[in-house]
Amino acid sequence: MPFRRLVDSANNAIEGILHAARTQRHLRYHLYFAAFVLILSYALGVERTDFLIISIAVILVLLAEMINTAIEYGVDLISPEYSEKARIVKDVAAGAVLITAVGAVVLGYIILFPYLSRAFERGIYIAKHSKHEVALISIILILILVIMLKAAFGKGHPLRGGMPSGHSAVAFSVWVAVTYITESFFASFLCLILSVVIAQSRIAVKAHTPVEVITGAILGSGLTFLLFIIFY
Repeated sequence: MPFRRLVDSANNAIEGILHAARTQRHLRYHLYFAAFVLILSYALGVERTDFLIISIAVILVLLAEMINTAIEYGVDLISPEYSEKARIVKDVAAGAVLITAVGAVVLGYIILFPYLSRAFERGIYIAKHSKHEVALISIILILILVIMLKAAFGKGHPLRGGMPSGHSAVAFSVWVAVTYITESFFASFLCLILSVVIAQSRIAVKAHTPVEVITGAILGSGLTFLLFIIFY
């Protein structure tokens, strides 16, 4: 089935991200940094264009790190014994990551410095955002946390198994977001039921244990609720 192949392809692709996060500490640092910059930019009230530029820079750093990891594995596969040419290939790939990372830091400094200066001059103030923007940042941060936690526990696939349940985390995050956005008891209750059904289905198909599902639900709903409290 085409949909099944699509799911398998997505599972394999995200599994590559998890493997890189498990084995490459620099990628883990980049993911931590991405989450930090995202929260900092939201707190400082960075304008949409500036935020887009910062996001692209962060994505390029993550992309460069993963390509570097793939190149390293490819070189080790082709040339398991020491080779000067293999060393040069790895060094050039690592250099590309370094250039991208330094460029992102410089770019981030240029963009964020005026906002930081303004914050210290006028006092620390957390910028407020629309409900839809908070819902979006919640999903992004939850996905990053799920990847990092699955990498830390070293168990399961991104779409099946492992701590915590990504499906459960996203579903309950959406429930909290829908509650805030609609301010409707009926919509919130219906979304809660759907979230519980999704979480229960992960246990029914034996993709996750109850603990993994409950942890995902707490992570998704708790983080989303906290972000709405802070940014809305």
